[in-house]
Amino acid sequence: MTRSAVAWPLTPSLLLLLCVIHTSSLFLPDSKELRELLIRYEQEAGLNPAGNRTRRAILWSDRDEILQLHNKLRGSVYPTASNMEHMIWDDELERSATQWAEVCQWDHGPQDLLMSIGQNLAGHPVGDAPGVWGGWLSVKGHSVPLPEEREFGPHSRVIFVSFASFLQLVWATTNRVGCAVHTCPQMNVWGEIWENAVYLVCNYSPKGNWIGEAPYQHGRPCSQCPPSYGGGCRNNLCYKGETAYLNIRTFSL
Repeated sequence: MTRSAVAWPLTPSLLLLLCVIHTSSLFLPDSKELRELLIRYEQEAGLNPAGNRTRRAILWSDRDEILQLHNKLRGSVYPTASNMEHMIWDDELERSATQWAEVCQWDHGPQDLLMSIGQNLAGHPVGDAPGVWGGWLSVKGHSVPLPEEREFGPHSRVIFVSFASFLQLVWATTNRVGCAVHTCPQMNVWGEIWENAVYLVCNYSPKGNWIGEAPYQHGRPCSQCPPSYGGGCRNNLCYKGETAYLNIRTFSL
């Protein structure tokens, strides 16, 4: 049977997750850390001549920050997850994210790659600070409708996470992520042209959001981890131990 992305039946657990999306202090896409990361790249972009695309490798410190944000959210879901896996950085996913970020297209892609990976996007229009936003864009036609934008003032805009994107973040078996950031001289964002937009793309593997499947199993943290984890647990996540991850840097798509 062919797997298809998204739809998850409306159950009591789902309703609780929806509440988490709106109320949790661990709400990743509007986190202080992610906003600050995007602002840093915006400030660097401002030092470059207008119209130049800026290629910028993700710093190790930024990789760690992104990983910490993901794992913090994954280890803090409610209802609690019994099989949530610790997420690590993947160089190959980073390379594919870089290739798509350089296209400067505010949409998911490329389509052939999306068959095997998950993807979330974030952006920041230069000059809009402090009205920074870090919302994740879901695949068109595959998300549960939620309010996408709320105004907090004439220069303050926050775009909230879509349900499909939230599910990708907390999909238990998705254990690798690779991200890229790029400054685009112009990017069309839902009909609005952003100048020197800072564009963040994160790719995930294995892909989540499968129809008919829950994102994770509810239960005591780490009580249903895959055997490959050997019973290891860290911060409510299935964990293999530091030495097991030392030589895991890439994953072939």
